[in-house]
Amino acid sequence: MNKHVLIFLLAMPLAISHAYADEANGPTVKISGYGTAALTMADTDNAQFARPNQAAGAGRTARTGIDSNLGLQANVTVNPWLSATVQGLARKDGEDDFGAELAWAFAKAKVSDSFSVRVGRMGLPVFMISDYRNVGYANTMLRPPGEMYSQVPLNSIDGIDGTYQFSAGDTSITTQLALGRTKATLATGPDSTVQVEGKSIVALNVVAEHGPVTVRFGRAETKLTINDSPSLNTLMGSLRAAGAGYKFAQLGALADALEVKDKKASFTSVGLGLDWNNVLVQSEYAKRKTDSYVSDSTSWYVMGGYRIGAFLPYYSHASLKANGRVNNTVPAACPPGYPAACTPTLRALSAGVNTMANTRNQLEQSTDSIGVRWDFHRSAALKVQIDRIKPKNGPGLFVQAKPGFHGPVTVAAAAIDFVF
Repeated sequence: MNKHVLIFLLAMPLAISHAYADEANGPTVKISGYGTAALTMADTDNAQFARPNQAAGAGRTARTGIDSNLGLQANVTVNPWLSATVQGLARKDGEDDFGAELAWAFAKAKVSDSFSVRVGRMGLPVFMISDYRNVGYANTMLRPPGEMYSQVPLNSIDGIDGTYQFSAGDTSITTQLALGRTKATLATGPDSTVQVEGKSIVALNVVAEHGPVTVRFGRAETKLTINDSPSLNTLMGSLRAAGAGYKFAQLGALADALEVKDKKASFTSVGLGLDWNNVLVQSEYAKRKTDSYVSDSTSWYVMGGYRIGAFLPYYSHASLKANGRVNNTVPAACPPGYPAACTPTLRALSAGVNTMANTRNQLEQSTDSIGVRWDFHRSAALKVQIDRIKPKNGPGLFVQAKPGFHGPVTVAAAAIDFVF
């Protein structure tokens, strides 16, 4: 988003507050924020460790941009039933630079004590910590597990949602239904990005809390479109041209299967949280399915920690597996009598299909992490985390991997999370 537009939107609540300053019962404005200052490094220069949708990452040289961010939020309470929220976020993005984005911008109407409606831009509710995934201070681990949180790179939804809260005995239940659409710029290489659009989004989020236990279920469906991928568009055009020219009907069908235009996609997830005495447990399990070259996947993680005064040591294990990719139906060679260029063309097309099926966020890996959180201040915490990442069948979620890279890789990071 244009940085001047973002500054304007964040300044609006202050303008509203000033306009109503002389009215005793006018709107009230609350300004708050959060951030993380971090250093991250890995034990290799054969690939770079990055968060989802970052074009570049960290190697042997420690970098500040991987796990650092800064957010500013303004909440305007107009009256007891109407409010508005705007949140801006600055972080490293798909263009290998710190970019400013409008994370939230919505109006909220409290229809009753148990039901509310929001309209505008909100967090896409597909994970257990969707609303505060970028707020390091609100999370135990230094970063959300990439194996899980890379599988839906769309963070927000532009539309409407309704939230209904009720109790069943001693259990508090919150149900949320969101409808809308979204767009995002995703990194596909060190100097390339694509625009991804999700249309007709329907997202259901149900959370049940009973004492120290939290259980969550989520389901999101959308129609996915990727319009401006030069490599994908070139490959589809070449497949269709070769299919028509050499009379291989399956090549045209393969191009249709690879195309990402209003293709159905879904993400189903469950989560479990436990905060009992000094014991802390958090876990999620999810399935992604699409009707395009974007692979189906299964991802999960389990984290456990134990509070010792102001310290909270923790361990987590995360896993990502690809369940299915587009079947490469390009013939290995042309029958006798075909032009000499036919077989080399098919081999190049087959290699292109394999490359497309093994792009980032479609590969496999697992991570074992140990870390400790120290709450040294009432609004700040120091975290140190070490990850042992094991890619499988390729570079995993690493970026700018050199030929022959296979891991495993050790990543170390230290961060100070704060809120204000």
